[in-house]
Amino acid sequence: MSSSRQILPEPLVFSFAPVKRLLPLALFSHLCCLAVSGEEKTVNWPQFRGPGASGIAEGYETPTAWDVPADKNIKWKTAIPGLGHSCPVVWGDRIFLTTAISDKKKDSLKIGIYHEIAPVENDGVHVWKLLCLDKETGKILWEKICRKGVPKDKRHTKSSHANCTPATDGKRVVTFFGSEGLYCHDFEGKLLWKKDFGILDAAFFRVPRAQWGFASSPIIHEGVVLVQCDVLKNSFLAALDLETGKLLWKTTRNDLPAWSSPAVHGEGDKTQVIVNGYRHI
Repeated sequence: MSSSRQILPEPLVFSFAPVKRLLPLALFSHLCCLAVSGEEKTVNWPQFRGPGASGIAEGYETPTAWDVPADKNIKWKTAIPGLGHSCPVVWGDRIFLTTAISDKKKDSLKIGIYHEIAPVENDGVHVWKLLCLDKETGKILWEKICRKGVPKDKRHTKSSHANCTPATDGKRVVTFFGSEGLYCHDFEGKLLWKKDFGILDAAFFRVPRAQWGFASSPIIHEGVVLVQCDVLKNSFLAALDLETGKLLWKTTRNDLPAWSSPAVHGEGDKTQVIVNGYRHI
């Protein structure tokens, strides 16, 4: 998300510990809000890649430099336990993000360049959480447990069990944890509905034992939740009613495991759901 615009007078970066969360949140959070000429304005960032999946927040310059350890251009930092490669979403004065917390004393995350494909073994019991934070202060307003138990599938050593970015329409927040289910909460943290799609194994199709974790993010469009599930068996694209969780339609896909998220394109009276796969678009 590059920009040739000037840097804002008070760059804002949200950063979270442990280290794995710092980069995604720092890259994203400049775009959320800032006071301009004394007037407070807000850019909502409601889903993966922002409004319309464009990756663009209109109306604000983008800071090009920050340093979390040195507190350079950092407004606040809030420690978040567990592992989560999902991005935060922002609506108004609230930030929503997900994490998966293991009962192990230390979550294993191996970064860098290496060629191991084996998944993490004996990963322990996990708690999958949705958290709501105050955008101005970083204070955790509430956190809700979506599920607790042993993960139904495994993850790669570079991955997590919370890879899917939430989506919101300003009233509800939808979170997806693959095999652990799809959940919808209101802005106060009340669970409105949940949906279990069974095992969604996004393993390496050439070596199925190499389970790498599910990572396709849900999308909300005009009261409809869209989920793309390209997995080893029975891949599909589905639409659910945002208010009730009722399945509206489900289309079978002949594709291999991938981590793409659906996109919506509207032109005239026609609205299309566009999905990218291993074999085709």
